[in-house]
Amino acid sequence: MAEAGEPLLRQALEAIRAHNDALANGLPAVEIECLRLEADHLYQTVIDYQLHSAVTLGESVH
Repeated sequence: MAEAGEPLLRQALEAIRAHNDALANGLPAVEIECLRLEADHLYQTVIDYQLHSAVTLGESVH
């Protein structure tokens, strides 16, 4: 994991935990869906970041 990606990964994990907590606590479906969308988006962003980092490893990005 690249150091620059660690804060993003932490943010994604916090969003996933918030979604799981909302499910466990029986929050309204609308709120659960918002949290799910946020968690999904952040998780996908982490994946995209890691793929970009792996592809550009050793290359300069212009």
